[in-house]
Amino acid sequence: MNRIDNKFRELKKKGRKAFIAFITAGYPNLNTTAKLVLELEKKGVDIIELGVPFSDPLADGPVIQESSMYSLRKKTNLIKILDLVKSLRKDTDLPICLMSYYNPIFCLGDKRFVDKALAAGVDGMIIPDLPPEEARELISYANKKGLANICFLAPTSSPARIKSIAKTARGFIYYVSLTGVTGSRNKLAADLKSNLAKIKKAARIPVCVGFGISNAAQLKQVQAYSDGAIVGSAIVNKIRENIKRRDLVKRVGNFIGSFNVQKK
Repeated sequence: MNRIDNKFRELKKKGRKAFIAFITAGYPNLNTTAKLVLELEKKGVDIIELGVPFSDPLADGPVIQESSMYSLRKKTNLIKILDLVKSLRKDTDLPICLMSYYNPIFCLGDKRFVDKALAAGVDGMIIPDLPPEEARELISYANKKGLANICFLAPTSSPARIKSIAKTARGFIYYVSLTGVTGSRNKLAADLKSNLAKIKKAARIPVCVGFGISNAAQLKQVQAYSDGAIVGSAIVNKIRENIKRRDLVKRVGNFIGSFNVQKK
């Protein structure tokens, strides 16, 4: 049982739902990313998703696309991010997942990636452009070693797909709340509650919701129907708004505080 499993068990005992925060690693630089992770933990975030910047981020909207390109220009890469996580493990035991497109993992090598990720202290992998059917060897090795493979479901997922992902996923299931790319939305999808009910009926692990959550009201609404909520673009946008300020980390922390997250 890794840190993700332990975190959801801890939250269940406390009657709480997970608050998961996404930030792009290396945006605006890796040193600031490390400070942001520690600040988000202080503000009540339960799990961190570190985005591995990639040149063709198919699932991401303009805010995260821009942050990825900025980070790539700073020469951020997968190895540097793994080194960052290893360094963070001196100061935090917060569950950390890497959200990476498959190309950087492929270039490193599937088994080498899993081994290095675990050695650094990574708890889970999220790969938006790699369907489980095309990742059997990677998933098998990750399961054997204990790196959680977090899979996606969407509003368009069929009952057969839901059943398949429920068997394959580890850590938690990432439910994409809407069709389209990442980005803040004014309102949540009308079929969110009913779709989550179908998934939770089939799933044996937690189900968390991402894409489009941008404020405290939406966070609470999503958490009422799921095991956790993921906020990404709204946080990355707050970083963008304050990217030239010396108090960037503090300002992003205050933004997280506006979600009224119950601190540990």
